[in-house]
Amino acid sequence: MSSSLSGKLEGSVEIDSSPEDFHEMFFHRPHHMPNACGDKVQGCDLHEGDAYGQHGAVVCFRYTHDGKAKTAKHLVEVDDPKTHSVRYKMLEGDLLEEYKSFVLTYTATPKPDGKGSIVKWVFEYEKKHEGIPHPESLMDYLLSVSKDMGTHVAQGPKA
Repeated sequence: MSSSLSGKLEGSVEIDSSPEDFHEMFFHRPHHMPNACGDKVQGCDLHEGDAYGQHGAVVCFRYTHDGKAKTAKHLVEVDDPKTHSVRYKMLEGDLLEEYKSFVLTYTATPKPDGKGSIVKWVFEYEKKHEGIPHPESLMDYLLSVSKDMGTHVAQGPKA
């Protein structure tokens, strides 16, 4: 990778739910995400694999970012239920119009006071050319989605 085109971006947000509950919804029940943030995520479909939340599953999300309807098809490369961490590799979708490669990882950890958790996102990517911006807007978007999901999950019965 060319160092001027490749990048890494990290961000984190405090959420109301436990790491276990966040991971359960985001990874095992992503089709319920519109219940938590329907303005941001419209739905998802399992394209390959036996079920959501499995290593090797291919999932396609339909979402709205920066006022535009977009899609993202990704492969679950790594999942670690002990650390509530998952790594996704983008296969198709709007992101790959601007990036040669894009990998997203989240980790949910308990907050020190035991109330809620901290969700950390890491993007590793290679831009197609210098004119492509770094994905700060997408990071802000995913932190907002994570916050909405944490609030939804903490509010009561599972969707």
